[in-house]
Amino acid sequence: MIPQKPKAPELHFSEYISSVRSKLISEGKTGDNAPGVYVRTFGCQQNEADSERMMGVAISMGYRKVEAPEEAKLILVNTCAVREHAEKKALSIIGSYKHIKDSDSEVIIGVGGCMVTQGHRADKLKMSYPYVNFVFDTGSLHKLPELICGALQGSPRRIVSCGDSFSITEGIPIASEKSYRGWLSVMYGCNNFCSYCIVPYTRGRERSRHPDAILAEARELVRGGALDITLLGQNVNSFGNGTDFGMDISDLIREICKIPGDFRLRFMTSHPKDASDKLIAVMAEEEKVVPHFHLPIQSGSDDVLRRMNRKYSSADYMRIIEKLKAAVPDVSITSDIIVGFPGETDADFEDTLKIIREVEYDMIFSFIYSPRTGTPAATMEGQIPKEVSNERYERLLELQNDISLSRNKRFIGREMTVIADEVSRTDKNMLTGRGDPVRPIHFAGSSDLIGKNVRVKITDADTFSLRAEIIL
Repeated sequence: MIPQKPKAPELHFSEYISSVRSKLISEGKTGDNAPGVYVRTFGCQQNEADSERMMGVAISMGYRKVEAPEEAKLILVNTCAVREHAEKKALSIIGSYKHIKDSDSEVIIGVGGCMVTQGHRADKLKMSYPYVNFVFDTGSLHKLPELICGALQGSPRRIVSCGDSFSITEGIPIASEKSYRGWLSVMYGCNNFCSYCIVPYTRGRERSRHPDAILAEARELVRGGALDITLLGQNVNSFGNGTDFGMDISDLIREICKIPGDFRLRFMTSHPKDASDKLIAVMAEEEKVVPHFHLPIQSGSDDVLRRMNRKYSSADYMRIIEKLKAAVPDVSITSDIIVGFPGETDADFEDTLKIIREVEYDMIFSFIYSPRTGTPAATMEGQIPKEVSNERYERLLELQNDISLSRNKRFIGREMTVIADEVSRTDKNMLTGRGDPVRPIHFAGSSDLIGKNVRVKITDADTFSLRAEIIL
């Protein structure tokens, strides 16, 4: 019998980080001479949070952040799979990076995220994008340091998949895009299997982070100057399900609110089937919790909701809305709505418009249904013609825009504290701020206010934003 060669022990990701950092230091590639890293992100806030970890890994290795891919020695693309348009755009962007690799063979290109968790997309990258050094799915983010280290050493191309073994790895470095705003993931994955959604297949089943790890990260964010923290999860109010934590999302929010500091707390996304009275009470009672509840309805038709596998009725949804408005009278409610789902009739669509009128959302994120390969809805009968979906979509937007304007006008004359978030692209003397409402707030101010709390008075409103003046 031929003796088996012992398998090399698997290194912890921190050891790969240290190895690359030591290599760059030994080559004198530090400070302004350090190689650049560029991260391009597609998709949701969870992807933005993952990208902050990708950037954190690279910076910990000794790379420096750059603003353009042409300036980088390491390019990372974090992809989205919610809609086909996002996938095609990501593939186009990845294709545009070929000229960078052609002009500098030392450039490393890595592609991760939800899109590549789908086997056919990973195969596409493998066969049609030979200049991509490595591909890693959403369950393999902790492998990124190993992949970068291997690419620097000239290792062959790698396609890394976690298969069905989605897990949680703590301790991955984070480089926040803005220190005063923090994304804080509390759970990953989804167990709901809505018939149109690819997320359970690209993010795996629900997995909650340990409360101790979440609270430690929240404290670190506050110490680092975070004024606005958003708790993230594909279904954030499922946090703690199937664990022995003895803590649900409501308990977790209360614990985070106990952390000393001047910060505001948000959470998203909530599923109506799990939006509890306890969670509503937390929003009503905790001063640090922003009075904004994102509660996707998707459709106002019970028949469509059943085909979507949403597990609630329109009446169930409205009962939650009524409780929410009673407990938090000035709450801002936002939602997701899909137009043109397979089999949607004119009557079904009218039911959706009825819900919009009754709830009076501050804002909605609306989409024309896009079939996703691998989901049950993609093969359903009754696919809606594009021209019908487009007409319904325009009617929906017209209705919601009128409601949004009306809801925004209620803030005129109010004083509020906002975070100065960015300088206007068209007027360097104007800033955009974020406050308790969900819409942006524009006001005159200098750039040295960015990242600080500013007290303003709302002077005017339009459909998508508010205008204000600084209170001296």
